[in-house]
Amino acid sequence: MDVILVDEHDVELGTMEKMEAHRQAVLHRAFSIFIFNEKKELLLHQRALSKYHSGGLWTNTCCSHPFPGEKTADAASRRLQEEMGFNTPLQHAFSFVYKAPFDNGLTEHEYDHVFTGTYEGAVSPDPDEVADYCYKPVEEIVQSMQTHPQKYTEWFKIALPRLMAFLQEKNSGA
Repeated sequence: MDVILVDEHDVELGTMEKMEAHRQAVLHRAFSIFIFNEKKELLLHQRALSKYHSGGLWTNTCCSHPFPGEKTADAASRRLQEEMGFNTPLQHAFSFVYKAPFDNGLTEHEYDHVFTGTYEGAVSPDPDEVADYCYKPVEEIVQSMQTHPQKYTEWFKIALPRLMAFLQEKNSGA
């Protein structure tokens, strides 16, 4: 699979094979999805142990990379269905750039588009992607991240506080 290489303004620069992009720490386009239920609990998933990095760690509902030529919003909807077994309307919240090296020599260097949505219903995750899942109150997740940061993916530890600030600003009417 190829990923879309971008600059710091999300302007496309070309493509590269996904693992090579992670080996070379090249900035590429990605997305992270945060799904909440009606009780405002966040749907977390534990990455399958077989994942090429961060296996067994807890993270946001879904995350991946759009295919070359695919709109990021379309890719987000596609992967939510493929990974978690459901679809729901998604809204683009914000984007950010992060860089996180891993012990296995790979580095995530991503221009990450964050999407949110609300869903009540059955979850049917792909076992090749997801070891477990649960809904948790955000406050409980934040507390757990402070006491047990090693249980969570690097991008989730960066994205969740930004999402909380974004939602607080949005809800305050600013």
